[in-house]
Amino acid sequence: MRLPLPQFSGVTRHPNHFAEVIETATSEFLAQCLEPETLSFPAMPPFGSWVRSLDEESGNLIYAVVYHATTSPIDSVHRARALGMSLAELREEQPQIFAMLKTEFRAAIVGYKTSEKPQSFYQHIPPRPPQIHQAVYFCESEEIIVFSEEFDFLRMLLQVPQAPVDALCAAAIREIYQLRKGDRTWLVKAGRYLSTLLRDDYDRLRVILSQIHL
Repeated sequence: MRLPLPQFSGVTRHPNHFAEVIETATSEFLAQCLEPETLSFPAMPPFGSWVRSLDEESGNLIYAVVYHATTSPIDSVHRARALGMSLAELREEQPQIFAMLKTEFRAAIVGYKTSEKPQSFYQHIPPRPPQIHQAVYFCESEEIIVFSEEFDFLRMLLQVPQAPVDALCAAAIREIYQLRKGDRTWLVKAGRYLSTLLRDDYDRLRVILSQIHL
């Protein structure tokens, strides 16, 4: 049975620090969201959102895209059951419920940057993934915009096993497009890159691009 992550009072976290790595692998990691300070469920990261963590020994910052998230009981033996109560009623009558659930997500690694060249992003699998128990942060807008000057991350997203890869690419592009405030020139470049990856599968390309909007 997994225990909830320890919450240490008096420790001020960075506002973008919202999770901790609990399993790690070459091309992805599993993280558990930290418990909120109020009686509520941990905030589930949006599908296709951009996150980063750290390989502390090398100093590499690891960038990834969320492709799967779940909220489930900490006790893997007993499933949650319907209670027919609103969140307000749960807080009033069943406050222990919030301590009995965990939110986890999987993120596909799409690149990294090194401490030696902090201005350069590499869009391929890093030498090592983030270490277990490392903090996970939501990426800053500026980081995502600079990272997305190149498009090799799209190839990596299209190869994520057991993920809805077309929807994942669309979600990742959509967030960037919104952060870039509707930069049509960038979107056209992304579409052209996708068209080469999909090798004239125009129906698939059309479905991905149809999901991108402001």
